[in-house]
Amino acid sequence: MFKKSFISVLVIAFMLFITGGSLMAEDILSAKAKNIVLISSLSAKGDMENLENAVKKGLSEGLTVNEIKEVMTQLYAYCGFPRSLNALSVLLKVTKEGTYAQGEEGKALDENVSKNEIGTKTQTELAGAPVKGELFEFAPAIDAYLKEHLFADIFSRGVLTRSEREIATIAALSSLEGVESQLNSHINIGKNTGLTQAQIDEILKLVSMEPKKQIFAIGNKNDAYKDYFTGQSYLNPLTIEQVKTSNVTFEPGCRNNWHIHHKGGQILLVTSGRGYYQEWGKPAQELKEGDVVNIPPEVKHWHGAAPDSWFSHIAIEVPSKKGSTQWLEKVSDEEYSKLK
Repeated sequence: MFKKSFISVLVIAFMLFITGGSLMAEDILSAKAKNIVLISSLSAKGDMENLENAVKKGLSEGLTVNEIKEVMTQLYAYCGFPRSLNALSVLLKVTKEGTYAQGEEGKALDENVSKNEIGTKTQTELAGAPVKGELFEFAPAIDAYLKEHLFADIFSRGVLTRSEREIATIAALSSLEGVESQLNSHINIGKNTGLTQAQIDEILKLVSMEPKKQIFAIGNKNDAYKDYFTGQSYLNPLTIEQVKTSNVTFEPGCRNNWHIHHKGGQILLVTSGRGYYQEWGKPAQELKEGDVVNIPPEVKHWHGAAPDSWFSHIAIEVPSKKGSTQWLEKVSDEEYSKLK
């Protein structure tokens, strides 16, 4: 008995050590929640190019079409019908190009119920107290719309949990300027639905790490070269005539392996985000928008994103006869972790 108890204590102590003193899995956002954050934020910003890839990513990682519909429909209340409709048009386009799980459909309220009563009850539960104020007395119509449309019609549709709806709202509001008061209110509401401070911090962090809108589209997942990258990259070939040129985008933390361009070198034109370039035997060089890197032939090197930022560059291949790329070992996590 003593041995079993002692072993149990050791196991718990070890788990507390590796989790920083907490065994609560809810302190980490799920893959589903992270995809909701990305889709909500890009929808709110009106970044349709990056949104298309985010929708494809979310669908490939388990979100259903109807779950994304609910996110985008709800956002009309926070960023307006134009952004909501544009986002839904992106989702429609993606669903026409592939087959995806539809999932549970949202349900409308019965026509005979009092939407004002239902909305008032839901709003009070979410806020933790009745929501009143001079503004709502000054404009009672907006008070009715909030209760009847948002907190009754939309929140009663199901499909998403209240926590998931607040994740979408917090992500959207944190992507907009001048709505700090509303964001703070929904952060508190999010906590009332069960979100932890750690989860909210991660939502805000993910929004700050999103890809920036670019001149060139992000492209598709760079699956053809996935064995030569750590993390997810995207490739958009711009031209294969005369001089081969591509837009390459790296998710935060993504980098390619050490490699060598034989015969011909390469030129990198940094277009967005923050990243690194390093030659063998030399310190890593931080890169930001507007930087240019000339990579000579026969030089062992790597390049990729910083841990906390998306990163994009135009890669221009220097023409050469019988040129080739030799892919080598990965940049180790130990090496990479030394970068800020």
